Amino acid sequence: MEHTYQYAWIIPFLPLPIPMLLGVGLLLFPTATKNLRRMWSFTSVLLLSIVMTFSVNLSIPQINSSSIYQYVWSWTINNDFSLEFGYLIDPLTSIMSILITTVGIMVLIYSDNYMSHDQGYLRFFAYMSFFNASMLGLVTSSNLIQIYIFWELVGMCSYLLIGFWFTRPIAANACQKAFVTNRVGDFGLLLGILGLYWITGSFEFRDLFEIFNNLIYNNNNGTNFLFVSLCVLFLFVGAVAKSAQFPLHVWLPDAMEGPTPISALIHAATMVAAGIFLLARLFPLFIVIPYIMSLISLIGIITILLGATLALAQKDIKRSLAYSTMSQLGYTMLALGMGSYRAALFHLITHAYSKALLFLGSGSIIHSMEAIVGYSPDKSQNMVLMGGLTKHVPITKNTFLLGTLSLCGIPPLACFWSKDEILNDSWLYSPIFAIIACLTAGLTAFYMFRIYLLTFEGYLNVHCKNYSGKKVACSIQYLYGVKKASFFSKKVYRLDANVRKMTRPLITINQFDNKNTFLYPQESDNTMLFPLFVLALFTLFVGAIGIPFNQERVYFDILSKWLNPATNLLHKNFNNHGDWYEFFRNAIFSVSISYFGIFLASLLYNPVYSSLKDLDLINSLAKKVPKRTFWDKIINKVYNWSYNRGYIDAFYETSLTKGIRRLAELTHFFDERVIEGITNGVGVMSFFVGESIKYVGGGRISSYLFLYLSSVSILLLISYFLNQ
Repeated sequence: MEHTYQYAWIIPFLPLPIPMLLGVGLLLFPTATKNLRRMWSFTSVLLLSIVMTFSVNLSIPQINSSSIYQYVWSWTINNDFSLEFGYLIDPLTSIMSILITTVGIMVLIYSDNYMSHDQGYLRFFAYMSFFNASMLGLVTSSNLIQIYIFWELVGMCSYLLIGFWFTRPIAANACQKAFVTNRVGDFGLLLGILGLYWITGSFEFRDLFEIFNNLIYNNNNGTNFLFVSLCVLFLFVGAVAKSAQFPLHVWLPDAMEGPTPISALIHAATMVAAGIFLLARLFPLFIVIPYIMSLISLIGIITILLGATLALAQKDIKRSLAYSTMSQLGYTMLALGMGSYRAALFHLITHAYSKALLFLGSGSIIHSMEAIVGYSPDKSQNMVLMGGLTKHVPITKNTFLLGTLSLCGIPPLACFWSKDEILNDSWLYSPIFAIIACLTAGLTAFYMFRIYLLTFEGYLNVHCKNYSGKKVACSIQYLYGVKKASFFSKKVYRLDANVRKMTRPLITINQFDNKNTFLYPQESDNTMLFPLFVLALFTLFVGAIGIPFNQERVYFDILSKWLNPATNLLHKNFNNHGDWYEFFRNAIFSVSISYFGIFLASLLYNPVYSSLKDLDLINSLAKKVPKRTFWDKIINKVYNWSYNRGYIDAFYETSLTKGIRRLAELTHFFDERVIEGITNGVGVMSFFVGESIKYVGGGRISSYLFLYLSSVSILLLISYFLNQ
């Protein structure tokens, strides 16, 4: 097996030929490269499949042995300083590699059809392959220098992919916002790395952990402890920005302006998981400083509640899922802050597959809606215009429902096992945190079923039908010159023929390049449905790797064997698993909260006209109910808080963005008026002095003698009067 480990260095390099060859091909042979574009997508999937197979092969022996393999090449710069580059294969690396490759393969297969209409098809696959290579390099890094290099490459790929449709001003602003926000975290990470090197003299994880622990336990100097804590805090800031935790979460919802496959890969399963990976990799540093651990759990619980409340009133389906991602990663952050290392990684795995399923499902919904409203994210992603999609996209509906139930924590789906474990550990850590976490579990069920009901139940709202099912005086002006579809009459105008082959910069809408015109959404092609099916299987069965009990010599908890020895501050005797009774007692409470959230969402968002054709009964009952002024005010405040993103973006805009702009204007004024004024003043003065001297120096000797004698005479007179 050690022979196999020696070739693990190839893992991050296998996807690299795709962006390199595509770049060269598009520069030198653009026509031939574009004609073979399906070959490039197949090669991308093939190379990532090889990486997945290799990662699985490396991980199987680790389940029983928990072995760690590290290989390092040393590059000596001088006698006092050398850089070491290598790769580290341990259970954490294996878990992340399998997660990245499995989700990445499904997203690439899905993207082949989803992006087929786009002129940037090859550019998209080049970016995605480069991102996969960067992410694999990050998780196999053996020291902090490598982590920082690949960390920046991942951020660069995120910038390119979020701004993939950079001709749209919203997408361009979104990628800049993500880039600037992550620069804050990356600067903190860099300061932390440099500070730790100054303290320990090493970038290698093993040496770093040993020296750091000795410094903490054997040194009573408070100043050193304060500096060490500050360095570790800077490392945590890097993780906060990358994993979209409060208060550096503002970039994630706007990042949904990129294509949907990007949201599934980067902003659900991999890049946002990089911050969690960093904390897990450096967990021995954080665990010896209780104050930092408390801060991690505090940030986690704030993010859990904030993300859930902000998702309550969003109309954009992808933005709702983005806030859900933020909240669920908060659970993982909370678990790490509590010291539940295994529970954190377990939820990272289950959430990645469930959320990737939901994002790809939302992409299938958007894809089907574009056949009606055209390419317009404001319409195709707006849940207000959806509804009644169950009969139009049944396969997408079933897979989306599966992901929704999993995220709600309904057994036996994946997220139930991991979330339930975190909730149980939170009661041991802090009852206040546990109450907030359980409340948020109910909110999660509420907003996830709100998304499901608004999307799939009732009637298709884009046709603007009223509750009785009759057509009303409402019409939609389709984009790109499509005629109005009037509902006053039964006559329906067909799409204009000129629209069918219309091309926009970077985006070609071939969706209409067929003889049939769709007045209703259509199910996606099999190329898009296959990844949904595979991810649905993961959502069903991946939770089995961490079932937390051992009965009748049947050992289900593969994850604990894989991570053994796993640190857990709340369960010192972690090998003693609970029995069925304890498990059911803990699970019933969390599942009951989830079902209550589902019931509340069904009560508020399940369309009444699905069962009642007439609203007279509802209206008569509503008149008899006393005024609910106070309750309505609360609902309006919650809605405004959620819809306006908790006013956090507005606060940053007012306090930071405008403040920086004012500072820039002041600096510009000072530079233009003062600095340039002094420089220009010296120049003007030199000009006039030169002009004056020009007339004196005419070239005549008599003039020079006269000037000389006059000056001497004046000086003699001055000295004479001074002596008197």
